[in-house]
Amino acid sequence: MAEPDLVIEASRAVVDGTERPCAVSISGGQIVAVGALGTWTGASEVVVLDDDVVLMPGVVDTHVHVNEPGRSEWEGFVHATRAAAAGGVTTIVDMPLNSVPATVDLAALEAKVAAASGRCHVDVAFWGGAVPANLHRLRPLWDAGVLGFKCFLVDSGVAEFPPLDEAGLLSAMEQVASFGGLLLVHAEDPDAVGTFPGTSTRYADFLASRPESSEASAVEAVVEAARRTGCRTHVVHLSSARALKVVAAAHDEGVPVTAETCPHYLALSAEDVPDGATVFKCCPPIRDAGNRDLLWDGLASGTIGSVVSDHSPCTPDLKALETGRFAEAWGGISSLQLSLPVVWSEARRRGHGLADVVRWMCVGPASRAGLSRKGRIAVGTDADFCVLAPEERFVVEPERLHHRNPVTPYAGWELTGVVRETWLAGRRVDVDGTPHGTVLRRRGAS
Repeated sequence: MAEPDLVIEASRAVVDGTERPCAVSISGGQIVAVGALGTWTGASEVVVLDDDVVLMPGVVDTHVHVNEPGRSEWEGFVHATRAAAAGGVTTIVDMPLNSVPATVDLAALEAKVAAASGRCHVDVAFWGGAVPANLHRLRPLWDAGVLGFKCFLVDSGVAEFPPLDEAGLLSAMEQVASFGGLLLVHAEDPDAVGTFPGTSTRYADFLASRPESSEASAVEAVVEAARRTGCRTHVVHLSSARALKVVAAAHDEGVPVTAETCPHYLALSAEDVPDGATVFKCCPPIRDAGNRDLLWDGLASGTIGSVVSDHSPCTPDLKALETGRFAEAWGGISSLQLSLPVVWSEARRRGHGLADVVRWMCVGPASRAGLSRKGRIAVGTDADFCVLAPEERFVVEPERLHHRNPVTPYAGWELTGVVRETWLAGRRVDVDGTPHGTVLRRRGAS
């Protein structure tokens, strides 16, 4: 083998599920060898990392609402990918809403690609959308390179992305299964989602309106449809331990259903949410501390396979921060830049190691999305890395976040885990410099 362009030597690195010293050899932006320290001495460049950091794969966040084009005042590719890189995230997958147009046809996909091209500090791929009017147009989107399709079973919050009913869900699964695709489902049962006083500032009222039963019954319907069709199906942002039991039973039966959860469900609890604190509003909602503990059990058992941000930003006025009325507030939490330290802070407190976090935030999301060259430090994968100081602490200061609208429930929190560097395709990412991220399409797409 020819001498590599670059060798990164780390006294601590997460490789093959364990933490150990290694030297990573890189050529043309890809990893060509992973060996012992000092393996290569003739590389064009050798970088020796400090002893207090860990070299880990770049985080793969497969649940990000960039909202561009159409609602770029909410976010946008420049700001979102800066935030991603600052947080050790090297690949994001953009959700088909809340941009305008929604990514439900080829023209909308190309509008997304045009908006992202040349403006991204990390790599970006796309999910397509499955809505009642486009179920016959899913195959062209798949052939054009989306990684799969997102649908809602309940009101999405935006008129241009309506939900599927029971028959629509079955039809979508039949279509997606016919070409071996992946369907992502926001699983809440509209019949079990209630209303609450429009003027209420009580978090308890909002929480009661979206009970655990709304998730559990929806996930049961998803599992039954997947059982009938054989469609590969993924439940997004699972927040309910009751629904977790349904996913576990599906795994035991061999039904092809997987699930993810999010940092806010793992770090926050309903008991933490003051009345009027609409910055905490998301759907499904943050539940109680006992439920949170059971989600961690689900991660440990493998029932939940990945942790992703569900970065869902908006402008501050849409969070109804001044009135504190939950009915008026947009349901979404911005955490793209903070996901890794939030999860690591809580994971280490519970006795988990960085290898676990890599499995949940790198390996799992990349695998489910079919991004075979992402999420691992291994020969043949992209040289995307996060250099993390796992014992260093920092206080969250919203003004230092790169999100376009730095509104966060973590303001003032002390977190553990500082991202010292982010590398993309063998190059350090400078969030103030020229972007060199690429637009990814599904491998095998025409």
